[in-house]
Amino acid sequence: MKTKTRSKFWAKTIPVLLTALLFLTACQKPLTKAEKEEQAKETVTFFFHGYGSSINAEKHMANAARQAGKSNEVLEARVEENGSVKIKGKLADNPKNPIVLVGFSDNRNPDYHKDGWYAYKAVKAAQKKLGFSKMNLVGHSMGNMAISYMIMDYSAKKNFPTIKKQVDIAGHFNGIVGMEKDSPIDSAGKPKKMNSTYQELTKLRKVYPKGIDVLNIYGDTGKKSDGSVYNNSSRSLKYLLIKAKSYKEVKITGKGGQHSRLHENSQVDQALQKFLWEVSSCKNI
Repeated sequence: MKTKTRSKFWAKTIPVLLTALLFLTACQKPLTKAEKEEQAKETVTFFFHGYGSSINAEKHMANAARQAGKSNEVLEARVEENGSVKIKGKLADNPKNPIVLVGFSDNRNPDYHKDGWYAYKAVKAAQKKLGFSKMNLVGHSMGNMAISYMIMDYSAKKNFPTIKKQVDIAGHFNGIVGMEKDSPIDSAGKPKKMNSTYQELTKLRKVYPKGIDVLNIYGDTGKKSDGSVYNNSSRSLKYLLIKAKSYKEVKITGKGGQHSRLHENSQVDQALQKFLWEVSSCKNI
């Protein structure tokens, strides 16, 4: 029985350690004490959920961050269809890496410009309440589209917060399994065939703000997809973000790499925490 227990323990632990090792070996340097203190006070991290989902899908990652001591403040921003935003949560006396979980009431809207507007409304409402000037953005599935279109449509506006880091999880930038065919990508992440959404997203190559570190996490359950999104579709993000300060990919394999399981995966938690709150930037790939 002890042997079986040990086997199960290492089966769960080794993938997490390997993910952390892979990430750390690609990172340039840890944050200095001064950088950590500045970030803890001035940078807010937003989480955006996927299609048909809610704030509940983001809570595992936020709770993991709190338990690891990376953050002491988690608020919720609920965006109504008319753009009004209600923020729930108590402000910490000494905030450390505040997290805002964003929820869209209109959570099945395939109009990505509208989703980007919802994201923008959440950011501005939180900015008014918290008074921050810098932010990190984390999206899962369609949440990545909300982030991308918010950047395309609103990042040039006055007082738009400076984006420091962006994490894309299970992004479907150029196709979804069962709806479109998989398209190969080249070494730069450029798809051989672009769907209409991706063609529009290419605007990011011109308007994407400079100085952003990007982490792209995708899952592979064994068929070059996470079951819902092709790996090539997720990895095509690279071609769009040529102005990024750095770009790094992490692949999660096995059952934990399934599309909906990625936001409740300890390997993802580990990679997120290292990237967002422990290192300054990662090398381009």
